[in-house]
Amino acid sequence: MKKFITCILCCLMIFSIAACSSSNSGSEDKKKIVVGVTPFPHKEIMEVAKGILEKQGYELAIVEFNDYVQPNVALEDGSLDANFFQHIPYLEDTNKEKGFHLTWTVKVHIEPLGLYSSKIDSIDKLSDGAEIAIPNDATNEARALRLLEKFGLIKVKEGDLVTVKDITENSKNLKFQEIEAAQLPRVLVDVDAAVINTNFASEANLNPSKDALIIEDKDSPYANVLAVKEENKDKQYIKALSDALNSSEVKKYIEDNLTDKGIVTAF
Repeated sequence: MKKFITCILCCLMIFSIAACSSSNSGSEDKKKIVVGVTPFPHKEIMEVAKGILEKQGYELAIVEFNDYVQPNVALEDGSLDANFFQHIPYLEDTNKEKGFHLTWTVKVHIEPLGLYSSKIDSIDKLSDGAEIAIPNDATNEARALRLLEKFGLIKVKEGDLVTVKDITENSKNLKFQEIEAAQLPRVLVDVDAAVINTNFASEANLNPSKDALIIEDKDSPYANVLAVKEENKDKQYIKALSDALNSSEVKKYIEDNLTDKGIVTAF
């Protein structure tokens, strides 16, 4: 019920902002930009960009979401001008699955995926038949399985969107629970370990650089990007927003404030 109410409030906020800015919605360089974000670290990074854009005469309205579905729905239907929460494989999978017409402009940062546990302090201590929770969306599930494969826990078939059905070797007989990414920190006490996205791990007071048993490195291909509708990609206000997110100010903010939380710049 709480999640439902949150979604309703987000929708009302979007419609309110969209109505206020409808007078310039058709402009090539409108001065009010509505951007959807998920919480940490996207909102914090976007706040830095907001300050940069204000100096250029733009007003940035930031709408916060708590799931990975609605930001793309709102972007596709025009309620948002852009969103900032996802990596490229997730965006491409959404376009394919839902027939959306979304693309991206700039890479901003990487949130390494990590394996966490409240019961063990090393993957060597994973017992036979241990339960592992992983994200249930297609791209992050595949990403989680590749992380476990990289550290020798399983072997998986070749391919992009692999699932638990594609595991070819599982010497420890690991059991997998596929769970919504945002819920993974909450089930950590109920499983032996969970593969959690850095943003959700940090919200749960888990420090990726200290608490993760294993973690993706800086060469991860899953950089978080600014997503926009294809038809708006080359418009001036999108270029201004893209430049702000790839500015020296944003880079410094990430390095000074987010590096110790596992966030790495991607530009």
